[in-house]
This record gives sequence, C-alpha cells and structure tokens, in this order.
Amino acid sequence: MKKLIVFFAIIFVGCNSSSNINLEDINGYWEIEEVRLHNGSGMKYDFNSTIDYIKINDSLKGFRKKLKPGINDTYYTSDDAERLIIKSENNSLNIYYSTPYDSWKETILELNSEKLRVINQNKDVYLYKRYTPINLDLGE
Repeated sequence: MKKLIVFFAIIFVGCNSSSNINLEDINGYWEIEEVRLHNGSGMKYDFNSTIDYIKINDSLKGFRKKLKPGINDTYYTSDDAERLIIKSENNSLNIYYSTPYDSWKETILELNSEKLRVINQNKDVYLYKRYTPINLDLGE
C-alpha cells in the first residue's frame, strides 16, 4: 500500500509539472552547495559544518533535521526537527515547513538522486547536493 501511494503521488506530480520528479529522491542527507539571492548575489559553500536530513513517508509528510557530520557515518544532532508536508499546487511541488516558532514554504525547482534545488518565498534559490559521508580507514 505504501509503495502504491508513493507511485500515485509521483504520477500525479509528473502529470502536473514540467519536470519528471521522483519524490523518493528527497529522502536522505543533503548539504548546501550554493545560494543565489533574489538580488543576483550569491555564495558558494565549499564546506558545511551542518547538513540536512530529510525524510518523507507515503503520505508526503515528514521532517527535516540539522545534523553535524562526524566520521564513519556518525552524526550529532538535537531533538529539534522541522515538520514538513509536500503538496502539488499550480503545477509546482511545494514543501511546507513548520516549527513551534514559524512556518514557511519552499518550491522544488529540481530534484534527482544527486541534486535538490528550491526557491523560497523571498525568491532566494538554494542548491543542495547529496552529502557524501566522511569515511576513514582507522585500521584495527
């Protein structure tokens, strides 16, 4: 049943948007690669001290959590998480976030297994790349 709901969500989104997006690709670890502000200025990130972990379920609800990566697939975090829900509206895929303190919306511009690009309500564009964990051979 879970896969069926996700399948129909993907088909629905595919029929209503110009791009072919598989929403299952959003699950996982992401790091910001670049931010392009609405005024044309921008910033590239060569190093990130935190990354985002995003997880959605079959009803397109889930959470985003900030993590500090360690080595060999270890992560440090607090109990805080942003709740989210993804909705298809007006040929767009929108992510609605909420915390006890605020709520906001981002629109998915691009999503695949390696890239996530979103635009927020201020028209700032965030480009994320799939996070690659730091693995060291500690030789035992």
